[in-house]
Amino acid sequence: MNTTLIDEQTREAEIEAIKQVVASVEHSQQNELPDEFVGLFRSDAIWTTGHGKRLFGRDEISAFTHRVLPGAMKDSTATYEVEHVLFIRSDVAAVKVRQRYTTLSDQSVESVGSPLYVMSKEDGRWRLVACQNTEVLDS
Repeated sequence: MNTTLIDEQTREAEIEAIKQVVASVEHSQQNELPDEFVGLFRSDAIWTTGHGKRLFGRDEISAFTHRVLPGAMKDSTATYEVEHVLFIRSDVAAVKVRQRYTTLSDQSVESVGSPLYVMSKEDGRWRLVACQNTEVLDS
């Protein structure tokens, strides 16, 4: 399907729906809600963590998330901002996100990430399908 067939109003509505998924990622991370986070993924999704751990399928993503997320936000928080959406098809999008981890005490930036989320729209809902969470290192 050619993405030029998406009219501007539809495109904006889809981008808003995608932003809501990214907002749910932020909410689930900030509030340490592994089930909410895992529910955003398609069952056969793949995810590579910021440190290179490769996870295949929602079950592996769930096991990892339930192990690392509880307690992860005790001293910091994370914010997520959609920087760019590239529609590969009208129901598939590559979404570039800016991720910032800040301390709770003084809001100083601890680290910055540059995730890429490939998302697909299925049954009227955008889902995470293939995600790479990359830490940004100072050069």
